[in-house]
Amino acid sequence: MVLERGVSEILPSKKGLEKLMRAKKITLYQGFDPSSSSLHIGNLIGIRKLAQFQRLGHKVIFLIGDFTGMIGDPTDKSASRKRMTREEVLKNAQGYKEQISKVLEFEGPNAAEIKYNSEWLSKLSFEEICELASNFTAQQILERDFFQDRLKKKKPIYLHEFLYPLMQGYDCVAMDVNLEVGGSDQLFNMMAGRTLMKTLKGKEKYVLTMKLLEDTTGKKMGKTEGNTINLTDAPEVMFAKIMALPDTLIRPGIELLTDLSLDEIAAEKPMVAKKKLAFEVVSQVFGTSSARSAQNSFEKTFQEKMPDYSQTVNFKNDLVSTITQVVKSKSEAKRLIIQGAVDVNEKTETSPTLKIKVGDKLKVGQRIFVKVKNVK
Repeated sequence: MVLERGVSEILPSKKGLEKLMRAKKITLYQGFDPSSSSLHIGNLIGIRKLAQFQRLGHKVIFLIGDFTGMIGDPTDKSASRKRMTREEVLKNAQGYKEQISKVLEFEGPNAAEIKYNSEWLSKLSFEEICELASNFTAQQILERDFFQDRLKKKKPIYLHEFLYPLMQGYDCVAMDVNLEVGGSDQLFNMMAGRTLMKTLKGKEKYVLTMKLLEDTTGKKMGKTEGNTINLTDAPEVMFAKIMALPDTLIRPGIELLTDLSLDEIAAEKPMVAKKKLAFEVVSQVFGTSSARSAQNSFEKTFQEKMPDYSQTVNFKNDLVSTITQVVKSKSEAKRLIIQGAVDVNEKTETSPTLKIKVGDKLKVGQRIFVKVKNVK
């Protein structure tokens, strides 16, 4: 199953990787640039695949791209990413281990390892970077669809964006791995690593790409598209967000985010199948008990039309500060309040500075119901 379920491609060949895995325990990794303080269920796809390899006894590295995160991956971007400082990327990455600790094992005889690519990338000299760059042509980089689109629209392409595949590619050389896992949209960057591994070490590096979880418009679910489901969302919020996904995402969601039988799910009604998907995802991130509670909350709130205010938030003096605890940012909280999407004690409120009391019941949007508790 590890080389089949959810897998898009294995290069140079699946048979070759199977043979290597039978011969020895391999070392593999996936990189995650900390462009946000929360990982999301799109990231969970690769993390689950790493966990499958780990259970088979292979050595897993969870790589945090604190250096590449400062450059910004240009893949599929219509404009250059905003540059991030080292302080910003490190702050974003602080909670990553905790977010995935129920999926990957970080203790025991075959513990997963966390590495940061600044450990080697920040030490490269200009001479070494020029030597690495000599393995690629400008035409190879410019042929990428999103760069061609920018050229047509006369949007700038910055030189540092050319260096991103080079930097990501060097990661596998520095760690001397056998396999890199990543989304199918990362194929170019991952193949750059194959080129460098062969040139610098005379070694084969396998590439395993995963299918993407895409919405109904064909866009990858994630931070950039604004349709993300964060691993830091409360269990009830995560469950409800998954239940709000279109039915077309049930089958790919089941395939990529669970170990459930696709044949059995195909025979289920959409509501039943989606509940199973939501339960499995929440269980992986928060545990079975939290998933069961989240499902009960969803059924009371949405199926029985009875709001469940069992989830609590800490007391804050004003409305915007209070609901910022359950939405992604203060600006998002203000927007929801001003647009009339927030109720306090079943009455719509549009003032971000409204004073809040302990015991107030808040409805945020259509899915979030919380009660204000005192801070002890």
